[in-house]
Amino acid sequence: MRNTFINKLTELAAIHKNVWLIAGDLGYSVLDGFAERYPTRFVNAGVAEQNMTGLAAGLAMEGAKPFTYSIANFPTFRCLEQIRNDVCYHNLDVRVVSVGAGLSYGTHGYTHYGIEDIAIMRPLPNMAILCPADPKEAVRCAEISLAHTGPMYIRLGKNGEPDMHHAQCSFTLGEPLELLRGTDATILSTGSIGYTGLQAAQSLRASGWDVGFISLPTLRPLNVGRLHTLLGSCRRLFTLEEHVEAGGLFSLICEISQREELGYRITPLCVPHDLPCLGNQGFLLQALGLDAAGIAQRISAQLT
Repeated sequence: MRNTFINKLTELAAIHKNVWLIAGDLGYSVLDGFAERYPTRFVNAGVAEQNMTGLAAGLAMEGAKPFTYSIANFPTFRCLEQIRNDVCYHNLDVRVVSVGAGLSYGTHGYTHYGIEDIAIMRPLPNMAILCPADPKEAVRCAEISLAHTGPMYIRLGKNGEPDMHHAQCSFTLGEPLELLRGTDATILSTGSIGYTGLQAAQSLRASGWDVGFISLPTLRPLNVGRLHTLLGSCRRLFTLEEHVEAGGLFSLICEISQREELGYRITPLCVPHDLPCLGNQGFLLQALGLDAAGIAQRISAQLT
């Protein structure tokens, strides 16, 4: 997904001459194409993410559209004050790109897990949040990011996520994407775990459960009216995310349901706050019951 996003951004930068890419001392094989094509618009800020964010804010004040780029927590947690005060408070056109969402860097340990990032980005003023699930959604997010005005957080996977969509996506900012419609239950998924959730939904349908699947590549803003229309009479929802329960998709859908008095019954499928083990992404997801078989089993147990 990260390669697809950067390749699309490199293509779009030929048209949008104000696009800059600022990296935090990583991603050379991924970012080489952009750096070689636009050497005056590529900056390696080094292991100095706070400075990276301040530089991006300054460039945005001069009319540029900078993208900061680093692993999971580093462009978010490490420079949260700069994002809040320099970028969001001034409503600047800075795009914070987090690569390795969720447990993508599983073997690197907790320092590299991106499992609380949505929670810290959601409260920030003016911040849009995009969490594509596959390369096609990532391409569309790159396009949307250049049409949008204001701060934006883009959360990318890195481990060769397969395509969920058969055709190119043309969604608008905030639009939920329905892949399967169900009456017994619906899986609402965001981010790179989406394909796994779709597999689980298909498995449940093969077992006789009418389970739907909706991908949410945008968490903020979110077209609540459109989501409610897609859900129809289905009130049994399962939120799926590579993120902790607090502050992520589950929290968002609970807030919407309560505020709009929609009466959804919502069960979270997410990462626990205390991870019991260490390993690569696939191993961790299986251990946490967040692989396709584990998700299907957990949902089936709730529906039985």
